Amino acid sequence: MSIIDPPTAPPQGLPGAEQTGGLTLYGVPFASRLMLGTAQYPSPDILARSVAASAAGIVTVSLRRETAGSGTGDRFFDLIRSWDVSVLPNTAGCRTAKEAINTALMARELFETRWVKLEVIANDDTLQPDVFALVEAAAELTRQDFQVFPYTTEDLGVAERLMTTGCEVLMPWGAPIGTARGLANPYALRTMRNYFPGVPLVIDAGIGAPSHAMQAMELGFDAVMLNTAVAKAEDPVRMARAFGHAVSAGREAYEAGLMEARDMAAPSTPVAGTPFFDLDRS
Repeated sequence: MSIIDPPTAPPQGLPGAEQTGGLTLYGVPFASRLMLGTAQYPSPDILARSVAASAAGIVTVSLRRETAGSGTGDRFFDLIRSWDVSVLPNTAGCRTAKEAINTALMARELFETRWVKLEVIANDDTLQPDVFALVEAAAELTRQDFQVFPYTTEDLGVAERLMTTGCEVLMPWGAPIGTARGLANPYALRTMRNYFPGVPLVIDAGIGAPSHAMQAMELGFDAVMLNTAVAKAEDPVRMARAFGHAVSAGREAYEAGLMEARDMAAPSTPVAGTPFFDLDRS
């Protein structure tokens, strides 16, 4: 099957898929709302078992990372292609628009997909997106018939520029990559969700615990992308399963309708009609 085609059946063991409905990205439906990265796992076997346990329908692969250093890139890519998941190549490590565009072109040839997770990094300490180069690269890649998933900030102006280039999906960061801080600015993320009600929004980066992923889903985001929190866990397979449950539960809670927070207490038992007794009466 084509790399970007959906699996012929939902991944086995998907927590709560029947309750929460699916996700559609660039016209492709998925049962799962969890995306999983493939870097830093202790072994290929643990990676494969973690992907299966999470029931993620999409995995991301860094072309630059896997072709550098060890020389095991081809074997690794063959392993990824053997799974019943969709592959989202990314341009991690790129510092300029030109570098990201060239990496995307190589990824398209290797994986036979129009999809690319576009990353252009501005700062080595925070790994914050270079939003100027990001917009430039997104415009050129869209012109070359790519379907772009841009890793961006929660800035609404940048988001609008990216959509103007042709992006149909946005991937705002929760916090800097690998920090495990969760949603550093939930108020801005909530605003972004409300501002783009019909656009698929995927929280990407900074997720460190299943509760962080659940919070993102409860805010109404469409999916969560993570890597390090699973890969570096003491038991990656169990952690992947925990994230799968958290994403599903958070989405179901959002669809069920969360109650509004209150400033004052509100009794759960009505007081109307409650009998009152005068204990001092003789």
